[in-house]
Amino acid sequence: MVDRIQLSILGLNKAFGALRATDNLSLNVKEGTIHGLIGPNGAGKTTLINQLSGEMMSDSGTVHFDEQNVTKMPIHTRAQLGLQRSYQITSLFPEFSALENVAMALQICNGHSFRFWGKARKDKTLIEPALTYLDQVGLVDLANSPVKGLGHGQQRQLELAMTLATRPKMLLLDEPMAGMGQSESIAMMEVLRPLKGKITILMVEHDMDVVFALADQVTVLVRGHAIVTGTPDEIRANKEVRTAYLGDG
Repeated sequence: MVDRIQLSILGLNKAFGALRATDNLSLNVKEGTIHGLIGPNGAGKTTLINQLSGEMMSDSGTVHFDEQNVTKMPIHTRAQLGLQRSYQITSLFPEFSALENVAMALQICNGHSFRFWGKARKDKTLIEPALTYLDQVGLVDLANSPVKGLGHGQQRQLELAMTLATRPKMLLLDEPMAGMGQSESIAMMEVLRPLKGKITILMVEHDMDVVFALADQVTVLVRGHAIVTGTPDEIRANKEVRTAYLGDG
């Protein structure tokens, strides 16, 4: 794969009063890679994800996605271009099955409204691809299970399946392992790993084991500024990063 820059962030700024959440932040993300974003609480990670998704407009700076300037585009336009924040379009319907939830995401993606949902539940053009997405996230055996009976980790996997159904080019993931136990985190890692090379992922995650196991590149944020980007091994070996975030051991 050619090392094509799919997401380019240049001099991005966002302030809340005197607090500079992102401070002249510049970052490039290569197509098909998993790019980890780490840093202490208050470093500006979630603010950056909000700026990139279009949920929050930047004060200054630029964001280019697939060589298009998306800096001032609203959230739905960025999503239509393929820049999708996982979980941003999804609200799980607990009384419906996992299969029905994914079929509903496909229905919305195809431009249909909810009033056609009763017919859509039997529509093979929705059900068959929905099963494919459930299989992709490891939930095909639970396709007919009501969402309310799924565990937290399984619900997060279902949300990811619904997002994948929109056929994104790039996913913005904000702490995908949050609230998960060890077995659930391992299951989610095994879902994300095969996406490498198929979908670009920018992932904020506090679990360093997850970041180092999945990411091709890692960027460290401090007070809204990217201080270093490198491979997981380079980040581990960086004394400033190791001392500040990972511990000397």
